[in-house]
Amino acid sequence: MKILLFTLNYAPEVTGIGKYSTELAEWLFAQGHEVRVITASPYYPQWRVLNGYQPSRYKIENINGVRVTRVPFWCPRRVSGVSRVLHLASFAAGALPAALANVRWKPEAVWVVEPPLFASPIALLTAKLSKASSYLHIQDYELDAAFELGVLDGRFLRRIGVRVERFLMSRFDKISTISVKMLERAKDKGVPSERSILFPNWVNTSEIFPLFVPSAYRRELDIEPGAIVVLYSGNMGQKQGLELLPKVAKKLRDWPDLLFVFCGSGPGRRGLQEACRELSNIRFIDLQPNDKFNDLLSLADIHILPQRSDAADLVMPSKLLGMLASGRPIIATAHRNTELWQTIHRIGIVVDPGSVEELCAGIVKLANDRGLREELGAAGRAYAISERSKDAVLSRYEEVLINTASEKRRSKPLSCSR
Repeated sequence: MKILLFTLNYAPEVTGIGKYSTELAEWLFAQGHEVRVITASPYYPQWRVLNGYQPSRYKIENINGVRVTRVPFWCPRRVSGVSRVLHLASFAAGALPAALANVRWKPEAVWVVEPPLFASPIALLTAKLSKASSYLHIQDYELDAAFELGVLDGRFLRRIGVRVERFLMSRFDKISTISVKMLERAKDKGVPSERSILFPNWVNTSEIFPLFVPSAYRRELDIEPGAIVVLYSGNMGQKQGLELLPKVAKKLRDWPDLLFVFCGSGPGRRGLQEACRELSNIRFIDLQPNDKFNDLLSLADIHILPQRSDAADLVMPSKLLGMLASGRPIIATAHRNTELWQTIHRIGIVVDPGSVEELCAGIVKLANDRGLREELGAAGRAYAISERSKDAVLSRYEEVLINTASEKRRSKPLSCSR
């Protein structure tokens, strides 16, 4: 089966959405499908194009059997509402010639991940010209999040955006997203049940697993053997609610043997570092290579997962599954009955977003109770294995791809193997 994927960020070394797109493409190739990807040069979450890539040029690579076309795009130095829109539009413009060039290849399935929704018209056009089935996978409701987080503003602009979004979503053969609440939102946007499916994020539990010896990062960061490490690792952007972390660290700065480690990059890092400037119980480190990711997650005695309350159910943090698979306990901020709360409340600790006191209390509770840390860490690991393992999730989605494409082209039987 020939599958063409559109995704903004694709490379083995990236994290978040780009990581899932990369693993999906390579997994499909391993099952015997022909897979091509249209993407930009890797830049996220640093918002800086990686060395060796030219964002103003087209480039074709072969990465682990997958043909990858890098298209020109604009990567802003400073991220704002306007610059983000122009950034996404530039990718769509660069993707159009590459998409049309792939029509002659005659893909049988055309798949695009949101964000960016801007690429959806290009994917739909490619599918129509190729007589292929079309799939929109929603990792974030970028339009809703942009308005609800204040990145974009204006009733008229939102009304136009909603109409365009509904029109595009109505044209895809299948709409998938990563959580039950996000699936419900798709139905609220007019997507019928027969065209919407749950396609949750996954984790490779053979790559992310508990370490029963001290992480190498303890030595690299010169952390005392008895210290309790509270780790935040991930994008430092607007949806994370990171403004809570300096307040928590300040309140707990005199707590013995408690150290906060913040790992990542993004538009919010500079402000976070400034807010933490006078605190001695915090260490900042940059994003780490994928081959050291398990060591990084195992550095934590406690994982911390802040989330803004107004982003609840618009996004499901992709970093969550790695935390669970690492066998370390998680404290998350989420309102009751949100998707994040429903996932974590039985296997971790959940506190109200914005509550410094509750978050501090949760950290202290875990810091003082090693048995509870081990119990919750084991529960999270068991959940990751039973519910979100990579092969199980992707096998179910592969079946959807094959069956939908078969219905689209009844005269041409499809197979999942070469």
